[in-house]
Amino acid sequence: MSGVEAGWSRGDRAMAAGKLMLAWVALLWLLEVVDVISGHALDGLGITPRTPSELIDVVPSAFIHFGFAHLAANTVPLLVLGFLAALAGLRRFLLVCALIILVDGLGVWLISPAHTNTAGASGLIFGLFGFLLATGFLERRPLGILTGILIAAIWGGSILAGLAPTQSGVSWQGHLLGLAAGVAAAFVFRRRPAAPPELIR
Repeated sequence: MSGVEAGWSRGDRAMAAGKLMLAWVALLWLLEVVDVISGHALDGLGITPRTPSELIDVVPSAFIHFGFAHLAANTVPLLVLGFLAALAGLRRFLLVCALIILVDGLGVWLISPAHTNTAGASGLIFGLFGFLLATGFLERRPLGILTGILIAAIWGGSILAGLAPTQSGVSWQGHLLGLAAGVAAAFVFRRRPAAPPELIR
């Protein structure tokens, strides 16, 4: 948490997290409107595997969707999981998102089937799920553990279904890589408990 955020109340943090996620989702919807108006010109920002020129699309692909139905399916989980992850600090949240998007995008570029085009926020969603699930246990915070249990109860079934390689038109590779990246981010950005004060007699 940055020095500025350290002085914020819980209400301040919740307000900032909410504004950030509403702006994030609004950007995704605006981009999809532009995509439709432009005759789906933005769909080319998806990732085509193992094509060197496509490496520049690793980050943009997480903000592009193939139609409003695709975007609508991602909107609520991104809002909720992003909000919960951002409550602990915006700086850490943005670093976590950057790590998930980069690892997921590069992994998709490496292992997805040839002649496919992968885009969407679902890799980030799976990553935030993994991050929230792991971070409470790693940091031994009761509220974090409860949050992880609750999101597992609500979205666990959908997450498992999204990892099944039998679904046509769904990047299970992107989902699995996003989930793994989120768990890794929980380790990389975990907060260690402060050392107890030295006892002097």
